[in-house]
Amino acid sequence: MKLQSYTITQGKDRAAARSYLKAIGFTDDDLKKPIIGIANTWIGTMPCNYNLRELAVDVARGIREAGGTPMEFNTIAISDGITMGTEGMKTSLISREVIADSIELVARGHMFDGIVALVACDKTVPGAAMALLRLNVPGVILYGGTMLPGRYKGVDITIQDVFEAIGANGAGRITDRELLDIENAACPGAGACGGQYTANTMATVMEIIGLSPMGANAVPQVDERKHDVARRCGEVVLNAVRKDIKPRDIVTREAIDNAIASVAASGGSTNAVLHLLAMAREAGIPLTIDDFQGVSNRTPLLCDLKPAGKYVASDVDKAGGIPVIAKRLADGGYAHAGALTVTGRTFAEEAAGAVETPGQEVIRSLSNPIKKSGGIVILKGSLAPEGAVIKVTGLHRQTQTGPARVFDSEEAAMAAVMGGQIEAGDILVIRYEGPKGGPGMREMLGVTSAIVGVGLSESVALITDGRFSGATRGFMAGHVSPEAYAGGPIAAVHEGDPITIDIAAREINLNIPAAELASRLDAFTTPPPKYTSGVFAKYVALVGSASDGALTSQPKL
Repeated sequence: MKLQSYTITQGKDRAAARSYLKAIGFTDDDLKKPIIGIANTWIGTMPCNYNLRELAVDVARGIREAGGTPMEFNTIAISDGITMGTEGMKTSLISREVIADSIELVARGHMFDGIVALVACDKTVPGAAMALLRLNVPGVILYGGTMLPGRYKGVDITIQDVFEAIGANGAGRITDRELLDIENAACPGAGACGGQYTANTMATVMEIIGLSPMGANAVPQVDERKHDVARRCGEVVLNAVRKDIKPRDIVTREAIDNAIASVAASGGSTNAVLHLLAMAREAGIPLTIDDFQGVSNRTPLLCDLKPAGKYVASDVDKAGGIPVIAKRLADGGYAHAGALTVTGRTFAEEAAGAVETPGQEVIRSLSNPIKKSGGIVILKGSLAPEGAVIKVTGLHRQTQTGPARVFDSEEAAMAAVMGGQIEAGDILVIRYEGPKGGPGMREMLGVTSAIVGVGLSESVALITDGRFSGATRGFMAGHVSPEAYAGGPIAAVHEGDPITIDIAAREINLNIPAAELASRLDAFTTPPPKYTSGVFAKYVALVGSASDGALTSQPKL
């Protein structure tokens, strides 16, 4: 093994460095072994990452048992759910970049020979993956695990039900007491949001793409089995160090296609589009937003999971875990069988080890898909020349034309929904919420859930240059690019303009004459920035389009 950590730990001229390390308990023998950084996103502000402190102990034990020396360090995390609907939500996507940057900096500074990244809430997962791809040192991503469902009136519920109950309460459809009871029941303990929302979608992606050991991520966070899973990750990373299996060996174009197929098959979050585009760029792999459509078209929707389905994420574990999804993709020819994984085995070899629970109904058979194509659709047209993303899982209608109801912030739209100002047939347009305009491209779970809660989900559509939570359901198109702040066509929409969203045609159009649209765009002026200093101002200066992954660095392909 060629250990880059020896640059810091070995030789007479490194006596001072060793002296520092001995001050905190490391020995000469420790420092001759591979040094494995444990990048921990533990934080005491939310349930999603709350048990990662404990799991880090298990990872460290596995590293030591496998012949390495663990060194733990922390990075940040932002709760999407807690910050939802506030200015705080603007920090969420920005945190992805800070997480990636901070892991990269510590790993480069201390020259770790390998990394295990402990992740959970939404942006920690892609942030860690982006860092590993930049560093290209052997690494493993371990997802802390989903939250178990709550129980209310005899049925499983998740945080999605709380957000929708807020809208129902505002419309007078449920009482204050019922809202409180749902609030108290939905989140029974530590873990990430309990449907196939963004965190669990990206956890699925990490197993399928090969950066997480298969069978690791679906185990719930409070399950005792998670401790052994964490210990095993220590073994896996030492094996990767010894065999020199690096992230860019794993994350190839074929592996990315496999990951996209897993999002399509599981009915996953639209945020996966943004994050996989970012990961591809960090890996130096050409990938466009249009590529998602081709994979989704040929991949059946197999998983009956919330937000649109019947089951919660922990039911995937009961069904046999993510390896069952992998085996479906392999058996159906929807995945590249020879893709390498972090264990050194191929995708097909790992998938072959799946143990499916007899009679489970969470992951459908190949002969009985929910839909013949996947849950993600890319829309383009006069309103989104660079693209927009819509999740069609659970949708019954294919098209909607209606008058635009224009709002220049999420708060304004939320007030209109809760104030009874939105009517059946309306198409809400929420703009200046993109990467630059927000800044930070806020998720819209508050307002999309309110639309469901007030009973308008079957008759109202919404488009935005912002994002959606993985828990969003309904006729909602996000990531509209170019964004309003950059002078995209969404900035030129007037109140009452007719808009058409056509899923079958893959189109999203502003139905006004081309000359009129051009005239409006010529008259556009960039609004003053909302922040002129600090991290938000820095982000606005650096961030690119959502159609390219909203990266603050733009790697050359």
